[in-house]
Amino acid sequence: MSSFIEICIYEVKPEKIDEFEILLKDISEHHKSFDGVIDVKYMKRTHRQKDFNSVKNGEPAIRLTRKQKSVKYVLFWELENELIHGKATKSGLEKFYKRFNRCLATMPKIILGDRLI
Repeated sequence: MSSFIEICIYEVKPEKIDEFEILLKDISEHHKSFDGVIDVKYMKRTHRQKDFNSVKNGEPAIRLTRKQKSVKYVLFWELENELIHGKATKSGLEKFYKRFNRCLATMPKIILGDRLI
């Protein structure tokens, strides 16, 4: 059976990082409480590749050190189907939208689709 996945890329204002990370815990608990939610994971971008040759040579990624205009976070959210996704998204927005939106530097980039493997 195929599942439904949402990938979101969020750009967060640097002064709102702590508030955003606390909020992510609340949102994650909310999403996980829904029947039909398979997994919820968040990632904070902390590293980058030096260049393609370093990747080919198996060199480790480089930790970001410069002050950033915005900090990137990624959501990986897997659900049984798009109907559950719609209900869970609506509920999450009703509960967290104002707090969430205050932290963002831009609108999120959202990718939706069916899981292949």
